[in-house]
Amino acid sequence: MPVTLKLKGDVMDYDVIKSDKMYDGKILKVYRDEIAMPDGRSATREVVEKNNASAIVPVDSEGNIIFVRQYRHPARDMVLEIPAGTFEEHEDPYECAMRELEEEIGYKADGLTYVNWTYASVGVCTEKIYLYIADKLTEGKQHLDADEFIDIERYSLAESLAMIFDGTITDSKTVMGILAYNELVAKKEN
Repeated sequence: MPVTLKLKGDVMDYDVIKSDKMYDGKILKVYRDEIAMPDGRSATREVVEKNNASAIVPVDSEGNIIFVRQYRHPARDMVLEIPAGTFEEHEDPYECAMRELEEEIGYKADGLTYVNWTYASVGVCTEKIYLYIADKLTEGKQHLDADEFIDIERYSLAESLAMIFDGTITDSKTVMGILAYNELVAKKEN
């Protein structure tokens, strides 16, 4: 499949010469692609194909951000993050965000403020993460998956920002969400 990229006025084609599925798992697939480079040589790229996801910065009535702390096996650590989850079949980003908000922290929102989307790891993974901010929360019911064990924690915006810079928060979608929320608050104050 040809991919055309415009860069500084030039057009470069990156044709996929060959694509081999190396792994087909429950939540991801891994491919080894051979692609044609602009100079005529070929190169190998490994690609992780994963469903897209939504992530939510939930803000309670006191202005605290509600986080989840859960074990993340690749990190071999309990990671502090904003609620997030992958799309179910035929689900759009907004619906996913609303569902994950209630499933993970037990709250519903009247509506969500869309921030943007980002690649989870653009150099290797197809997954896009759609980011939202949720306030005006009402109590719902938490619905954790059978293999999901989550602790809920709340921190002020100032504490959350400090935890980015002291290394407590290490998850990129969470960093992006906090910074986006901080910008939203700053715009509302001006």
